[in-house]
Amino acid sequence: MTMNAGWYLRRLSRMGPREVAGRAGDAVRRRRWRSALPDCPRVTGARFTAALPAGTVDAVPPDAAKRLLAEADRLMAGHAEYFGVVRDDLVDPDWWYDPKTGRRAPWGYAFDVPYRSEDAVGDIKQIWEPSRHQYLTQLAAAYAITGDERYAERVAEHLRLWWAANAPLRGVHWISGIELGIRLLSWVWIRRLLDDWPGAAGLFEGNPVARNQIWHHQRWLAAFPSRGSSANNHVIAEAAGQFAAACAFDWFPSSARWRADALRSLERHLRGNTFGSGLNRELATEYHGLVLELGLAAVAEADTAGVPVPASVRLVLLRMTDALAAVVDGHLRPPRQGDADDGHGLVVDGAGTDRWASLLATGDAVFGRLDWWPATGGTDVRTPLLAALIRPYAKDTTAPAVTRPASRPAHFADAGMTILRGPEGTGEIWCRCDGGPHGFLSIAAHAHADALSVEVRHDGVDVLADPGTYCYHGQPEWRQYFRSTLGHNTLQLDGVDQSVSGGPFLWTRHARSRVLVAETSGEGTARWCAEHDGYQGSVHRRRVELTAASRELRVVDEVRGPRRAVRLAFHLGPAIAAELVGNRAALTWTRDGEDRSAVLDLPGELSWRAHRGESDPSPSSSSRGYPILGWYSAGFGRKEPTTTLVGTALLGQHSADGAQGFTTVLRFRG
Repeated sequence: MTMNAGWYLRRLSRMGPREVAGRAGDAVRRRRWRSALPDCPRVTGARFTAALPAGTVDAVPPDAAKRLLAEADRLMAGHAEYFGVVRDDLVDPDWWYDPKTGRRAPWGYAFDVPYRSEDAVGDIKQIWEPSRHQYLTQLAAAYAITGDERYAERVAEHLRLWWAANAPLRGVHWISGIELGIRLLSWVWIRRLLDDWPGAAGLFEGNPVARNQIWHHQRWLAAFPSRGSSANNHVIAEAAGQFAAACAFDWFPSSARWRADALRSLERHLRGNTFGSGLNRELATEYHGLVLELGLAAVAEADTAGVPVPASVRLVLLRMTDALAAVVDGHLRPPRQGDADDGHGLVVDGAGTDRWASLLATGDAVFGRLDWWPATGGTDVRTPLLAALIRPYAKDTTAPAVTRPASRPAHFADAGMTILRGPEGTGEIWCRCDGGPHGFLSIAAHAHADALSVEVRHDGVDVLADPGTYCYHGQPEWRQYFRSTLGHNTLQLDGVDQSVSGGPFLWTRHARSRVLVAETSGEGTARWCAEHDGYQGSVHRRRVELTAASRELRVVDEVRGPRRAVRLAFHLGPAIAAELVGNRAALTWTRDGEDRSAVLDLPGELSWRAHRGESDPSPSSSSRGYPILGWYSAGFGRKEPTTTLVGTALLGQHSADGAQGFTTVLRFRG
């Protein structure tokens, strides 16, 4: 996916004068750096003093250690999976090779590499992911737990290979700040977890190649921070990685300045990226998890190094943790909202570890759980490691007094997210209603055109599902579908999205939503109502009611405005089988060996059709407006067929006070 002149003009239009000036300065700096690469300052007497407290690894639960060691042994055998692509080449990795396309990224000055072009580079995510070195943090953690030097020696071998193959400012691994920031954080933890290995000092502080890489990574991050309309989760990863390295690798003349600047950036952008309610402003749940992980890792380094942290940093992380505890369903699954690319801040656990249970367990250790928090039940390696480094919030004398929610919040007014529930326990019905902002900052990079969409689960199973993300670069038709209005459980008019896309991470016009009713407390029926102005000349209003006693969810859509062609879509989860007869769909699925069912009564005013696994990009299909339909992406790079029910009709003319409505009723049995 390459960007044409039109994209650059659209992108420029979303920047303010300060951002334009900053980016112009970046361009000048990149040109100057092409021919003026300085040497790392000489370092004498470098020491690593940020080790884990004695006995920390003894607190790792046995089952979490078992999962980690199983993963470490797979990695030692060269096996891994990234974004749905299985690899068996990690014994001797090619750092520039994309196994998905078979392409190798070109060599050259980093800022000349056309990383957005899959034809020239390959799938950049496939290339970047192993070089975050999070698989090496897993191997280092395996060494810390077992003392088996095979793990440590493999880590050392791969770091030396990577450093030799990726000289500063050469190639694809020096393009994106988020990659450098996360890589630095990985190196800090690798050094910490290998502290008992006799070769650790010679690999890092005693190794001029390692010092050179660490210095150049921090110099790069200080020079090219994400700016303005791009200051989303990327800038937090950059600041967290630089801060961690400047604390743990405090060896350079610039370390104190880098540390102070990174901490200021981290504090500013953690606040800027987070609503007062604690939800992430990108309204993309996986980035909420990423930012929370990065923030906790940064605080761990600060407390280990004795660096004072502004009280606002811990307060934001506390609110983010409480918000996460509030929005998860009974199986600890958070909403599937906005973009998701499987990105993690710190990885020391094996496959099968529940990310969200892990974050809540860490929140319990650091902040203390509230009575209404759901039970986590799971175990992980990361929590005892972070808890050994982070000062508990209750013991932090600098922490301000804060009032935390006395009961489980269900409506987050600033984020426009409302969770309807009933009844809790086995068979819980969980419904997320979206009436929030389109996205964060002027480009809303990770937003989807999903205003007024609903997401419904029964006992943790996706029934009316958010289909996910699937891809970023290289497959524009799939990128367009998964972030489109038709790709969500909401209503589309005249075959266009509610918000206007200007590129794969750019929206040039944002639909504005407002929540009119959010009644979530008490027994009986929970109600929500919202509307948005994304369709020029028409208003879409939606009401949702969940009645616990009858286990019934009612969705009423109203359109006010001129004659329009309407499509109403409901995407079923991949576990749901559907039999559509007329405007009634019988839904069946299995949960824990037990058969479950529901009936979906669809508006009779629309003509209904079931779509499953359709991907016809032909002109005739495109003219119908939906060349792709019926897909679900459980994770980045993975997709599977599922059933999407689409109703179509041509609306009549209505007065300003009139509206045409459509009622959908979902009834769960048993």
